[in-house]
Amino acid sequence: MRHTLPLAPQFYVTAPQPCPYLPGRMERKLFTALQGEHAQKLNDTLSKQGFRRSQNVLYRPSCAECSACLSARIRVADFVPSRSQRRILKRASTLRRNATSPWATEDQFTLFRRYLDRRHADGGMADMDIFEFAAMIEETPIKSRVIEYTRPPAEDERGRPLAAVCLTDVFDDGLSMVYSFYDPDLADLSLGTHVILDHIAIARDAGLPYVYLGYWVPGSRKMGYKAGFSALEIYKAGEWRPMGDPASHRAELHPLSVDPIAEQVARINLPDTRGDGQGTSRRPQEPWTGA
Repeated sequence: MRHTLPLAPQFYVTAPQPCPYLPGRMERKLFTALQGEHAQKLNDTLSKQGFRRSQNVLYRPSCAECSACLSARIRVADFVPSRSQRRILKRASTLRRNATSPWATEDQFTLFRRYLDRRHADGGMADMDIFEFAAMIEETPIKSRVIEYTRPPAEDERGRPLAAVCLTDVFDDGLSMVYSFYDPDLADLSLGTHVILDHIAIARDAGLPYVYLGYWVPGSRKMGYKAGFSALEIYKAGEWRPMGDPASHRAELHPLSVDPIAEQVARINLPDTRGDGQGTSRRPQEPWTGA
């Protein structure tokens, strides 16, 4: 018997769980599987509508009374580094970049564990083992790269040690920084900011208009750094718009701040996978919210 995938993606809703960004709130996600021969088109299309990839799943926050999480991206052509960002680029000038296929290595995992233990010891990824790490890096049905940054070796070191790593997806209109981590002992290099600045340079060289940063959350200190980049856009009320003053965006709770799940799904545009069409002629299937 031949089994085929559904003609249209099926969307599901996760059970509520504590929000990792805003204390005292509950998060909920709308998600769909990323699989099959049209996975790249689906990823490109949904990412323009605020979705993010995690392995072979695309998800978007869909909390009951909160719409604080806003997808953010940088317009590469209009980006101008600040004075402090120019200093970061200068300090990190000895780093070397190397782009590889999405394969996990022991060196990457060692750096990943050091990063988590020092920076996110109580986070949701704190218990990840090497097999889960490998799955995060390698389970991708789309075009992805691992961008490694190495530093000059110390006198007692051989080769150039890893300083930072970023798992990066390649879209038809930009680069998406899926997850990055770095050496916590190199705080003076501001590696998190440097990796973003370097991705802007990579996108510019490739002629790609955007660098996608994931979600920016007003009121969350974890996500506050993203507002420090110029030419930043956010996806809000179904469209991309300049961020403007970060203080103008609030994370207040309101029962009418989020539309019903069925309405959200009905408004999702899907890629036309018939021939070379680029339209959005199909509607997604109704969401399933069961346990």
